[in-house]
Amino acid sequence: MDVAELGSFLKSRRDRLAPESVGLPPGTRRRVPGLRRDEVARLASLSADYYTELEQGRGQIPSAPVLHALSRALRLGPDETDHLFHLAGRPAPYAARPPHLQSALRQLMERLEDTPAMVITDLHEVVVQNHAAQVLVGPQAGLTGVRASFLHHWFTVPATRDLYPPEDHGYHSRLLVSDVRAAVARRGPVDRASGELVRHLLAASEEFAGLWRAREVGARHEEYKRIVNPALGVLKVTCNSIVTADAAQRLLWFVPDDPQAVPALHALDPADVWRATPGPAFGLPRSRA
Repeated sequence: MDVAELGSFLKSRRDRLAPESVGLPPGTRRRVPGLRRDEVARLASLSADYYTELEQGRGQIPSAPVLHALSRALRLGPDETDHLFHLAGRPAPYAARPPHLQSALRQLMERLEDTPAMVITDLHEVVVQNHAAQVLVGPQAGLTGVRASFLHHWFTVPATRDLYPPEDHGYHSRLLVSDVRAAVARRGPVDRASGELVRHLLAASEEFAGLWRAREVGARHEEYKRIVNPALGVLKVTCNSIVTADAAQRLLWFVPDDPQAVPALHALDPADVWRATPGPAFGLPRSRA
């Protein structure tokens, strides 16, 4: 915790706010720019003395609810809120906003037209896929809640595992759990999305529960995997990744061993490939045949 910088940051954000922007009367005898300390305290439902101690670099370390209250009172943006939490020695509240495609990854995606690529969050929620990736692994974007995470489908929907050969299932289970454990620790105990996902999986899957108790941790980087595609059969691919600075999102791209697979991925329609096949194509209706 950097108490001096925390106090300076709070003061700088207070100074920039006009009273009328937060629903307070402007008044005629203000001697400071922006809001007064007591006004910030009132907006955040804190005592004026406690808020004054924070600005002066004294007092107790603020809790996560207090930091959220200060963020709302001071009208902080997402990056400013993360910074506030970091200064207080608290994990940044990643789940305070829904997943969105970060601009740096968007720019990279646009340059990967010939390569199957997708962006996922650190909880394995698919944010976006290009056409070739939808053909390769099935359309997976657009879901919400715990169903948005690939881990939900992997550990609770058996047909999802048709995406990989049966002898590879144990490897992927261990890798998924060790990767998401690192994400959960990084997000911290106050993060609702990761906590909800873990509680859901602990109750729904004995396999997940056993792997979770093993406490293995390992982030995914370059992987060599086999993907079972309904139209193209078993494809051997190298899966590479680039992680954003906040580790909240990663760009995945797949390089097939067989170069002839790439034009085939562009020529096929993902709806034709996955609709009639029970498996991990979450974004398409399943056939009832």
